[in-house]
Amino acid sequence: MWSLQLRMWLLVTLLFGLIYSLVVIIGAGFLHTGSFSFYLIIAIVMMFIQYMLGPKMVEWSMRVKYLKRQDNPRLFQMLEALSMRANIPMPKIGVAQIDIPNAFAFGRSLKDGRVCVTSGILNLLDEEELKAVLGHELSHLKNHDVLTITLLSVIPMVMYNIAWQFLFYGRRRDSRGGNTVLIGLAAFIFYFITNLLVLYASRIREYFADRGSVLLGNQPKALASSLYKLAYGSARLNKESLRQGEGLKAFFINDPSRGRKEVLELSQLDLDKSGTIDASELDMLRKSNIRLSLGDRMMELLSTHPNMLKRIKRLSQYRP
Repeated sequence: MWSLQLRMWLLVTLLFGLIYSLVVIIGAGFLHTGSFSFYLIIAIVMMFIQYMLGPKMVEWSMRVKYLKRQDNPRLFQMLEALSMRANIPMPKIGVAQIDIPNAFAFGRSLKDGRVCVTSGILNLLDEEELKAVLGHELSHLKNHDVLTITLLSVIPMVMYNIAWQFLFYGRRRDSRGGNTVLIGLAAFIFYFITNLLVLYASRIREYFADRGSVLLGNQPKALASSLYKLAYGSARLNKESLRQGEGLKAFFINDPSRGRKEVLELSQLDLDKSGTIDASELDMLRKSNIRLSLGDRMMELLSTHPNMLKRIKRLSQYRP
């Protein structure tokens, strides 16, 4: 757990260090700093709008319908017990009217927290698996992950605006066109790097939320089995159904678009072909070594979610 926290602290330091370095370069007199200030303000305003309007956009995109206790008492009881254990306010509970079996959490703050399950998940998981998934989503709220990723995401946005400004417009207005292009190229490189770092931060947050679910009393095998079943559920869907969550898959507990590949990987752990991952199968994974191919490492590098085998191997090391 401490290694994950250390990585996150170093990552945040590096991200803000990169943008500070670019500010210093621009401020050193290569170009007019006014342009940079303008695009920084634009990026911050966009981030603020995204943060304020984000919940409504998620609700609209995912067709979320909020529930009352009488609509689904069992779901309410599970989330209420987990919220008390996590010592956070009870979030709103919603059902997203989409076929993809999954769950997600969002909201501007703990008091504004919302946890949603999709209509496709309720008949797929048993009670222990569903509790483990809800614990994962509650941990995202408790860890303020929405705010963290929103704040970090503004950095690539600033880099992109700087690159666009200096590569395509700065040279026309400044006699020092060479300097303009160099700064634009540097900003574009920084944009690419910081975007990868934000994706890395997103993957770390998934590990944190997995650990958080276990700390709330859920069994690692229950969360592992739920991830296996969710991958299987996504793998059965056609492309049209998968497109329902394409723009917001970073919110999900796993990436539905990778379901077919993930279910093939995880089925190797299911030695008794029961459709679940039990404690002995999880322990066997804990003792084994995982070697990812170059393609798998590149796919993970560009993803908001960790490689599923790596993720479940880390999960196998946790104890409730």
